[in-house]
Amino acid sequence: MNTDSRLERANDNAAAFWLAQARAHDWRTRVLPGLTAIRCARTPDDPHRFVVTCPYSEPGVVERELADLLDEWSTISFTLEDPYGGLDLTRFGADRTSVMPVMVRDPGPVEGVTDVLPAVFEAHGGGTLTVDEAVDGDSFAQVERAIVEGFPLPARQPWVRGEALPERLLGEPGWRAWLGRVDGAVAGTCLTYDDGRATGVYWVATLPDWRGRGVAKVVVQTALVHAHPDRPATLVATSLGEPLYRKLGFTEQARTSWWSRTAAAG
Repeated sequence: MNTDSRLERANDNAAAFWLAQARAHDWRTRVLPGLTAIRCARTPDDPHRFVVTCPYSEPGVVERELADLLDEWSTISFTLEDPYGGLDLTRFGADRTSVMPVMVRDPGPVEGVTDVLPAVFEAHGGGTLTVDEAVDGDSFAQVERAIVEGFPLPARQPWVRGEALPERLLGEPGWRAWLGRVDGAVAGTCLTYDDGRATGVYWVATLPDWRGRGVAKVVVQTALVHAHPDRPATLVATSLGEPLYRKLGFTEQARTSWWSRTAAAG
């Protein structure tokens, strides 16, 4: 698989991940050639989401498409992911807030994890760390809360069950959630989304009391083994997570620029 193919699989998966959320929330969407748009609409200030999915020769074309959508949807806040780095959205009042690696792991064995759930490990510092799939409403709510409070998602705080991740998502094909516990206490989580070509890893979160005890590593390892081990795995890494993902076999394909406009700027 060449680099462009890996990168485009990651981009397409990210777009599909947001489209799945849009279906669960009944949000409006628009899929254009090379640009996927999600009109997140819990409140007027909720940032709309845009994902650039393939290379562009003329940045101005993408920027004009974005301008039309911002006007049509009366967008106040937005976040746009540009994995090709050629856009300049300052004229829209946006700032480039992050530049992060898009990473892909080719299919292959994951050391230290079996194909049995729940997966059981020894937590750093003592205690039994288990990772299982969240398959019902109550366990999925625990995943949601861990993401809101541990990732974190400040706009969704204080946590309200079903507001960030409706239970309907459990019925979305390819959508799966993974929950890590230390001696029964919720410690960390992540989501995976399989679109038939790749499995994306999203919102890897560890609650503050459990950081530094290996929770994120084993949650991701378990997800890699059980979500769809025969497909490439994709993710966008924060600076804190990047060293872990490299150890797990992920390699950088590109660095994506995230542009954001807040309600105050809009």
